[in-house]
Amino acid sequence: MKKHITTLALLLCVPAIGWLAVDLGSGWRGGSAVADATPSSPGIPVTADLAGATDVPIYLSGLGTVQAFNSVLVKSRVDGQILKIDFAEGQEVRAGDIIAEIDPRPYAAALAQAKAAKLKDEAQLENAQLDLRRYRTLATQNSIAHQQLDTEAALVEQYRAAVDADQAQIDLAQLQLSYCSIRSPNDGRVGTRLVDAGNIVRATDATGIVTINQVRPISVSFALPAASLPEVRARLKQGDIDVIAADGEGRDLATGKLAVIDNQISAATATIAYKASFDNADEALWPGQFVNIRLLLHVRHNALTVPVTAVVRGPEGTYAFVIGADRVVQKRPLEIGFTNKTIAVVNSGLVAGEQVVTDGQYRIQAGSRVEILTPPTASAASPREPDPLGAAQ
Repeated sequence: MKKHITTLALLLCVPAIGWLAVDLGSGWRGGSAVADATPSSPGIPVTADLAGATDVPIYLSGLGTVQAFNSVLVKSRVDGQILKIDFAEGQEVRAGDIIAEIDPRPYAAALAQAKAAKLKDEAQLENAQLDLRRYRTLATQNSIAHQQLDTEAALVEQYRAAVDADQAQIDLAQLQLSYCSIRSPNDGRVGTRLVDAGNIVRATDATGIVTINQVRPISVSFALPAASLPEVRARLKQGDIDVIAADGEGRDLATGKLAVIDNQISAATATIAYKASFDNADEALWPGQFVNIRLLLHVRHNALTVPVTAVVRGPEGTYAFVIGADRVVQKRPLEIGFTNKTIAVVNSGLVAGEQVVTDGQYRIQAGSRVEILTPPTASAASPREPDPLGAAQ
């Protein structure tokens, strides 16, 4: 009985094993077909941009300090009590405007005294001249000695000199009296007053009354490496050099002209000082302000540029990953002529219109297939805002 059961079980298992073998074979063949039909895997995602030609301004950049075109500490030229302050703090004044008034009475009295002294000496001079004419008549008659005539002539000259001295004293007294009205020596804006009405001021005081800063025009002083001097001097021979002042966030405030090149290089810092002049009609620049300075050396026309993020620097030099038509990248050595925070000017290694990887370089190597993501809105082929901190390379 056991033998028949075992035989029956074997007979039942044979078809099942055969069916399983057929099913596995079918599955293997079907799996192979599915695998053959699966498309190739997508490339490595990267961001790309185009190399393009554009005009690129080449700047020298540095930090500058805004200075008043003229800065004057107004002081009294005479001693006396201030009767009145004739300005409001922060007010704009013109040359000749009265700033303060000093008690004029002592100086008016001195002027009157000088005038009286002159009248006295003029009367004595007139009398001496009459005597001299009489003595000359007597001398022709041999009635007096010639010595007496000479003495009278000398007395006339003495009184004439006294009258001239009196006139000088009058002029001095008038000048001193005019100093009682303290006037602005130049156009500008006054600061806070340093002394109040009622105080006694003296010509020897170091404090002064107020400081007047001329802010239209205005100056900016800045320093650049000494190596910049030959380029700047050569460029200055061709005409005025534009200088742009920007704030700490890179916003342009004003454009002026290079005005001064210092006559000596600083041995301590190996820099040379420059000064630029700005019209400053809108008073965007203010004395004491720190600004970023860009000095325009020249404009490089039709320069081949790429985003600065496309440039990779490695042990073998500077290069970029260039994307071919088949989306396979190649590693291309580059010669870079100029860089700033935005763009890099390529002297050789690329042609306009080629695509370069700008982000994701760390994930790829030469021969990698890539998938280009949405490119940046700004293209290297379009003009870019100059980098306020850029420097000529």
